Amino acid sequence: MTQPRSRVDLYAAIRRDARSGMSNRALQRKHGVGFRTVTAALESAWPKERKQPPKRGSRLDAYRVVIDDWLRSDLDAPRKQRHTAKRIFDRLLDEHDGAGVVSYWMVREYVATRRREIRVEVGREPANAFIPQEHLPGREALCGKPHRASSPAGTSSRSTVTCARRVSSGTVAATHRRNDATDASTPCSSRSRCHTVDWCTPAASCARM
Repeated sequence: MTQPRSRVDLYAAIRRDARSGMSNRALQRKHGVGFRTVTAALESAWPKERKQPPKRGSRLDAYRVVIDDWLRSDLDAPRKQRHTAKRIFDRLLDEHDGAGVVSYWMVREYVATRRREIRVEVGREPANAFIPQEHLPGREALCGKPHRASSPAGTSSRSTVTCARRVSSGTVAATHRRNDATDASTPCSSRSRCHTVDWCTPAASCARM
C-alpha cells in the first residue's frame, strides 16, 4: 500500500485503522513503518517537530576572539596597516600555534564575513535592510519609453506607441497616438487620434513594440 503524502495524513490513517481494531504489528505491516512511528501516531495526531542537529564546531573556534580583536583594531588603523586574511593567517601560525590546525581558506572565509559584521556592530556601516513593497491594484503602473511606428504605405500619418504595465498584476496595455507627419509632437487631445488597448495578460506583445 502506498503511504500518504504527508506525515499528518500517515498519522491520521494509523489512528483510523487502530480504532477499527488493528494490532500494532498489523499497523506496521500495512503502512510500512516501524514501532516508534505507530506509537507516536497513537499518542498524538500531530507529528513532533524534528530536532535540529547540533551545530558542528570548527577548528577556528579557538581563534575567533583573537581574530575579532585584530579586526576591531583595524577600524582606526590606516588603510595599509590593516590586517589582510593572509596576515591574520600568518600571525595565527607564528603567535598562536595554528600550524596544522587552521587553513588559509578557513581564515579567509571567516574574515570576509566577520569584517563587515564588526563594522555594522560599531555603526561604521549600515546593515542590510529589506523593505517589503505593497502595490495596491489600480494605483501604480510602469510606463515605457514611447516608440514611433510608421503608418501603412500610402498614408501621411504616424503613431506613437506607449506601453504600460500594472505593478500589482503585471497586465499590460498599449496606448497608440495617431499624429500627422508634419505635427508628430502635438499632444493627443481628441478621441479620434488617441486609442488605448484594453489591459491584457501577455506582456510579450508590448515588449516587441
